[in-house]
Amino acid sequence: MKRIVLLVSLIIIYSQQVFSQELLTVDEAVALALDNNYSIKLSKNDLLVAKENVTYGNAGILPTVTANLNQNNNIQNSTQKQATGETRSLDNARNNSLTYGVNVGWTIFDGLGMFARYETLKELEKQGDILLKKTIVARVSEVISTYYTIVEQQNLLNALDSSILISKERLRTAENRFTIGKASRLEVLNVQVNLNEDESNRLRQSQTVKNLKIALNSLLARPLITDFLVVETVEINEQLKLADLLEQASQHNPDLLAASIARRLAELQEKTVKANRYPTVRVNGGYNFSRTESSLGFVASSNSKGLNYGITASVNIFDGLNQRRNERVAKLNVDQVDLQIAQQKLTVETALTQAYQSYITNLELTGWEAKNERIAKQNLSITLEKYRIGTISAVEFRDAQQNFIQAVSRYNAALLEAKLSEANLLELVGKLNITQ
Repeated sequence: MKRIVLLVSLIIIYSQQVFSQELLTVDEAVALALDNNYSIKLSKNDLLVAKENVTYGNAGILPTVTANLNQNNNIQNSTQKQATGETRSLDNARNNSLTYGVNVGWTIFDGLGMFARYETLKELEKQGDILLKKTIVARVSEVISTYYTIVEQQNLLNALDSSILISKERLRTAENRFTIGKASRLEVLNVQVNLNEDESNRLRQSQTVKNLKIALNSLLARPLITDFLVVETVEINEQLKLADLLEQASQHNPDLLAASIARRLAELQEKTVKANRYPTVRVNGGYNFSRTESSLGFVASSNSKGLNYGITASVNIFDGLNQRRNERVAKLNVDQVDLQIAQQKLTVETALTQAYQSYITNLELTGWEAKNERIAKQNLSITLEKYRIGTISAVEFRDAQQNFIQAVSRYNAALLEAKLSEANLLELVGKLNITQ
């Protein structure tokens, strides 16, 4: 009766601890990361900067308008000798000038370079969007990996808790057998050592789980000591096909999309360089006012105001063949990007194929380890009953107990590897489903 009361009390205490913690699902973890993760926020700001830069003015298409004001004052002791031989002198002679006005300049033709620059700005915005997507996919994959690692380690911790309960039961059984003279004191001490070992392993495993939770909280950018519960089961998508993944990767992989943008940027850079072969035509105009005052001179003061306008044109005739060299370099850069695209495509296909093979292998391992766990559990249950009636030794029971823990550990590790393989495949594809 005392044991039953104690067990009920422990269950109540454990239930209170469980309900005092929140259950954090992987979807909720991903949502928090999308809102709070600093890497994602920084990438979003980079994209906003790229969007702000996409303007006609930044590309040089719009005119520029400037307002100018210039005032000069000086006080001098002046002496002037005129052609008639007359000499004029004045101390502290003041000379003042004031000029102000508005000027407009507008490049109306530069070999279409301004339009190439505008297209470049739009491509840079697309590039920023792709980099943001790549950052999001990477962080989501990291959150999912960390989350399911916690699930694996938490399940192992639960198995150790069960092992401790069994070891305590063994200790009570050994003490009872020692009391009635069916076991030696040495057997009781060995069982006590085993229990102490289980408790020590439990502490280490608990610390592992806590550190993983801190790592996940860091990814979610929330207080690091926030405690939470995780789901106990791991759902794995076993329907992924390599052909489908390769097709999707060609359309959605961030690295391949970034390489495509890089080629477009190289083409636009080539257009910008070629634009320097053509003349640059610029119109300008303005309205200015000027006034000067002089204490000594033929003109005491003068004022002028009015409109000025004109057009300027320039063309590169010879620059030491630099224009020709720049065009060749720009063309080589386009060819270079083509090679990089082919290389990146092969790299993605290779990584995806290898990851798929790991995925298939891990699925098979999961099935085998699930069978091993069930067998180890049945073996432990049978061994426990035999130990209670005294037909096997404590050493044999300990072997069965450790086999069970190892089977649980291998099964959870296989589940984790299978889930991480699935997440890795979807990350390479660029379509990581946050509903895991």
